[in-house]
Amino acid sequence: MWQSCDEEGVMSIHTVLGSNIRPPFPEHCEQVLLAMGCFWGAERKCWQLPGVYTTAVGYAGGTTENPSYQEVCSGLSGHAEVVLVVYDPRQLSFDNLLKCFWEGHNPTQGMRQGNDIGSQYRSGIYVNNASLLAQAEASKQRYQQQLNKQGLPAITTEVLLMPSFYYAEDYHQQYLDKNPDGYCGLGGVGVEYC
Repeated sequence: MWQSCDEEGVMSIHTVLGSNIRPPFPEHCEQVLLAMGCFWGAERKCWQLPGVYTTAVGYAGGTTENPSYQEVCSGLSGHAEVVLVVYDPRQLSFDNLLKCFWEGHNPTQGMRQGNDIGSQYRSGIYVNNASLLAQAEASKQRYQQQLNKQGLPAITTEVLLMPSFYYAEDYHQQYLDKNPDGYCGLGGVGVEYC
């Protein structure tokens, strides 16, 4: 079961949650793409949340189809490293997911996250309907008010309707479960989202 791969060679079963990382997903679940810098640590933050059905890492928001990691790292494709989060809104509200997002990284750094520099490390929230888009925009404004109180710069996070999502190579999926001492450059700014 844990070695099940799809037609593209990407593992289809989440190594931590035991759920499918590819559709079809349960009908009651919502989907969102989150970009918080390097997707390894971002995925781990998300899979730890109660109510998350599954997570997968991949690429979104670029100009080419089905990019490779090397292509994305070149900066030429314009993709961001993202985490697909499939969650049960009866157990995890979108606002609580956004709390994890805002507090889990620095959303003010533009095309970087800490020492990771390039457009692939930008901050972003990508949703699949107008209601979630409005909620995400409102959360951005709310968090900016909290940052303003601390004298921190403007948020650079892009909030958009969901672009095409391309699964990353298998070795990136649940990377920090497979490599517990692996690199994680995530770090927030120490400001609570409330």
